[in-house]
Order: sequence, then C-alpha cells, then structure tokens
Amino acid sequence: MRVVLADDSLLFREGLARLLAESELEVVGQAGDAEELLALVASEAPDVAIVDIRMPPGHRDEGLVAARQIKAEHPSVGVLVLSQYVEVHYAIALVEDRPRGAGYLLKDRVENVDDFVDAVRRVAAGEAVVDPSVVALLVSRAREHDPLDELTAREREVLELMAEGRSNLAISAQLFLTARTVESHVRSIFLKLNLAQAPDDHRRVLAVLSYLRA
Repeated sequence: MRVVLADDSLLFREGLARLLAESELEVVGQAGDAEELLALVASEAPDVAIVDIRMPPGHRDEGLVAARQIKAEHPSVGVLVLSQYVEVHYAIALVEDRPRGAGYLLKDRVENVDDFVDAVRRVAAGEAVVDPSVVALLVSRAREHDPLDELTAREREVLELMAEGRSNLAISAQLFLTARTVESHVRSIFLKLNLAQAPDDHRRVLAVLSYLRA
C-alpha cells in the first residue's frame, strides 16, 4: 500500500513514516503544506493520503480543503485527516460529500499503532472511518432535548411563517385561522421555547432564531 503524508511538523511526519514502514506500508512522499500534498498525489498516485487538518500558510483548514480536493479529483485515493482536537464540523465536511475512502481521526490515535494502521487500511479499502470521540459527541448532541420537538404541527407552521416575517394577521389569513387562534399558537410557542416574558416583538425574534438554528 502506497501512502503520502502531509504535516508541517517534520518530526511528526518522520515518526509516522517510521511507524507505517514498520507495518509494511510504503511511504512514497511527504509534504509540509497543502500545495506540496496536491502535487504529490498527482505525481505518485498513492492509495492513501494522510493529512493534518491545519496546514501552512494559515494553519486553519488548509489540510481539509486539500483533502476534499483530492477526493473530488482523485476519487480512488483514500484520505485520512488527522486533527489535534475534536472538530465535528470538519469531520462532517470531510465525509458528507464523498464518504467512501474518507477518515477523520485525532492525532492521539496514532499512539495505538495497530488501530491506526487498521484505520489507514480501511480508508484505502473505501470505508469511512470517524474518530470515536466525534461519534460520541454527535450521539450526545442528538440526545439533547430540542424544545422545537414540543411544538405541534400547526405551531411549527405558525413559527415558519413568523420566520418569513409574517404578522399575526397575515398568518391567520394564510392558515385560515382566526386572529385569536393565531395569538394562542404564538403564546404557546413562546412558552414551549422557554422565552421569558418580554415585549412580543422581541420574543418573536428569539423564536425565529431558535427555528433558524434548528
């Protein structure tokens, strides 16, 4: 299996290259930035590219951008992105477009050589590999109570129209409800979204923000 490595830390790259070589994986090139990485992938046609998420020059998400470009331009190349911290939005961004042959792991996982090499092989085989810490965080978020779940179907319709900037009068005309019924739905929405007593126009804004965030 042919592998290219991209990380701006020479020591980390060399250490990782040694671990992979000991596991009978061939490191065919190393890069210190995203531009070098893209050139390496084009010239060496590796089975897998292992990429640090934060690369020069900005040390933001250059590695992720390069990884997504590799998946788009070289779909047969597996991409395993390494991150120092759990950054769920980056993990989702990597696997949402082309989940086959894509992985996101914390750098700490490298310490468990067998598991790390297994992840590299799985990505090369076309599987999607996501760090257990990311999965645990996503599961915990999914379990959190969302107040919007408490709204009835009619209340969600009213809130959706509020988000479009409609007044109570316009909502009543749209849904063929009396003004009093719409007012009742709006009060119920405020209550279920735990919006404290305040001027109604202010609470409408907060309710709409809750809807948009969801």
